[in-house]
Amino acid sequence: MDLLGLAKRQNQLKRLREIATVLARYGLADWVNRIPSAEIRNLLASPKTLAVAGHPWEERVRLALTDLGATFIKLGQMLSTRPDMVGVELARELCKLQADVPADSPGMVHDLIQAELGRPICELFAEFDDKAFASASIGQVHKARLKDGSLVVVKVQHDGILERIRPDLELMAALAQVLDHYVAAVHPYRPVEVVTNFSRSLMRELDFTSEKRNLEEFTRNFAKDDTVRIPRVFPGFSSKRVLTMEMLVGVPGSNQAGMHSCGADLNEFSRRAACMYLGMIFRDGFYHADPHPGNYILLPGTVVGVIDFGMVGRISEGFRDSLGQMLIAVANRDAEELADILLDLCESSEDVNEALFRGDVSDFFADYAFQSVKDIQLAQALERLTEVIRRHKLLLPAEVSLLLKTLIMLDGSANELSPAFNLMEILDPFQRQMLRDRFRPKRWLGKWRRGFHELERVLGRAPRDIESLFRRLRSGRLEIKMDHRNLQAAVNRLVVGILTGALFLGSSLLWSRQIPPVLFGASLPGVLGCSAAVAMGLMILLAIRGDANRNNGE
Repeated sequence: MDLLGLAKRQNQLKRLREIATVLARYGLADWVNRIPSAEIRNLLASPKTLAVAGHPWEERVRLALTDLGATFIKLGQMLSTRPDMVGVELARELCKLQADVPADSPGMVHDLIQAELGRPICELFAEFDDKAFASASIGQVHKARLKDGSLVVVKVQHDGILERIRPDLELMAALAQVLDHYVAAVHPYRPVEVVTNFSRSLMRELDFTSEKRNLEEFTRNFAKDDTVRIPRVFPGFSSKRVLTMEMLVGVPGSNQAGMHSCGADLNEFSRRAACMYLGMIFRDGFYHADPHPGNYILLPGTVVGVIDFGMVGRISEGFRDSLGQMLIAVANRDAEELADILLDLCESSEDVNEALFRGDVSDFFADYAFQSVKDIQLAQALERLTEVIRRHKLLLPAEVSLLLKTLIMLDGSANELSPAFNLMEILDPFQRQMLRDRFRPKRWLGKWRRGFHELERVLGRAPRDIESLFRRLRSGRLEIKMDHRNLQAAVNRLVVGILTGALFLGSSLLWSRQIPPVLFGASLPGVLGCSAAVAMGLMILLAIRGDANRNNGE
């Protein structure tokens, strides 16, 4: 996407300047100076460079994203799930991002609900509280009562939110391409891919029918569990921009004083919440990915109520296999095996020093080798492992990173409610069950069946592919394409080096044979040629040294 082209639109240029101003205000715009294009650099430059003195860098990033509004807050929340990419400290700081957006007026809410559901509020609800009791970046939530007496909450999307978000997504995509092209230090973090995935995720979150399907699936998964309550969804009162669900009446986990004064067994509540989450992960492969205390509700009977199903995670069959292998490696204290699995899982844009990586994984194991399960803090252990991965410039797949972040948040939230709680003790039986499931004959039969079908497809296509290959070969249209980064610059430098060597050799012959005209006993053509060759050689050496310094700096 062309940043300069976007900037020619007046509204986009204004927003681009706002972004640059906010980044400069928090001392986060120094990367602009690395862009060699003066036109783009001047476009992004801002005279307002009032950095926030005394604030850590991670906090300044959070403050800047908060100032930039809903789209950038959502981007920060997504990056908080990638400690392997942004670092544990920044990811922890970004977890604090919360959007406190003013609620839309009652008139706007009434108009939107009528436009989405086809009837006015007075016909849909017996009661409807016009004052929103919560308002976030995407929507706001109202209390209401249906005609049959059911207490419900109605989640309504902010008016015009899509029109405000789309231009920001376009600018993000353009800025990501500029960073990827001009700032080599960000290449390992794949800014274009990150923004593309974020845009897809955010557009899905703007469609409330996706959250409705999540609610329905979780309800089916926990239909027989009396310790968990998932809000019932009302499809007839829901649409793409309106979601109506059952109101869970209890004490929210964010109300610490209320939780401790209600007389409930908070250790049992934490245990049930942890078992629910681990059941989602290890049994269903589909889990609620935002386990902060505000999304728990303590219901009568120490029942765990869960709300806000906009962010969910899924575990693929391939990752389940890798997760099972990791659990076996951890159970056997096999650092080599764990290092192998992580190297297979992770991606890297450059060569990894495997010996050093394996040494760091062994050191990680050594710190926990002689600790009992009840003494291991899961969140701390996972954060340390993430730091090892990041230090070696490895990137975890997004689904793995989201799962690690969810487990870290779950451990922290449960400890806030009950300091005596230990997630590792609850995790142990789920680990054993997953290892047993790994060796079930039914599972292996399913894998063999899928492998056979895949082999059958490959063999079925093989004759056509071979025929096409030979047809192209006979017609002379067979092409092999190879993509080499910076090959043109290397070839140019090689050609200049050859010409420099030839010039120096030829000039030396002229000099040694005293080819006229001769000045002060030296052949003038020979002297000039040798001088030019030496100058060209020095230029090549300086260019090579400059490239080496840039690579070391990155």
